[in-house]
Amino acid sequence: MRREYHNWYTDRLGRNMELLVFGHAGTPVLVYPTSRGRFFEYENSGMIGALAGKIDAGALRVFCVDSFDSESWYNRSIHPHERVRRQIAYEDYVLYEVVPLMKRMSGSEQITTTGCSLGAYHAFNFAMRHPDLVNATICMSGSFDMKSFMDGYYDNDFYFNNPVDYLPNISDPWFLDRYRAMRIVLGVGDWDICLGENFRLADILGRRGIPHWLDVWTGGERHDWPLWQRMAVKFF
Repeated sequence: MRREYHNWYTDRLGRNMELLVFGHAGTPVLVYPTSRGRFFEYENSGMIGALAGKIDAGALRVFCVDSFDSESWYNRSIHPHERVRRQIAYEDYVLYEVVPLMKRMSGSEQITTTGCSLGAYHAFNFAMRHPDLVNATICMSGSFDMKSFMDGYYDNDFYFNNPVDYLPNISDPWFLDRYRAMRIVLGVGDWDICLGENFRLADILGRRGIPHWLDVWTGGERHDWPLWQRMAVKFF
């Protein structure tokens, strides 16, 4: 399997950011790590191994970015507004630096986003904010309401980065038409700590007439990598 390491300084975040690319061809997949996870997490946790057959066959090319959560959502040393501003800067890094790399390497104008746990939030939020770039988002055991990170603070920047708040109110056909053409997968275990979050998001999508696949895995399935490895095989 082709494995490439990339590392460059980004002015948007004021530091170097690293990423790994797996594969030689196929659908470009942007992978967000779990809470404060690293760019090598997907590989070390067995997800690349689970997808190895499809990657080697040229069906997928997987781009694993580093997280910025420790400096944004989890950074209790700064004001909540600044936490959101840093989340927006992180999105800009992905949008203006990582996505162009994905396009150049794959030749594709659209990408798939994915992630597990908090990574699913990042994957879903990016897809909803940029549906012209994303034609599929695969969210595993996702958490989609970020209010617990805000210490009671609320503003417009946060609103537009909290999907359970902005999605119910979207009426612009430009967004809705693209959402309805997007492949949206919400995978979650029946004993998952985020089960309720997924039911809530599925209800919001349903009320907006947005097709989606809520796939609840039964049999005592919990919020952990063994479940996500099997989900990856099924959903990709």
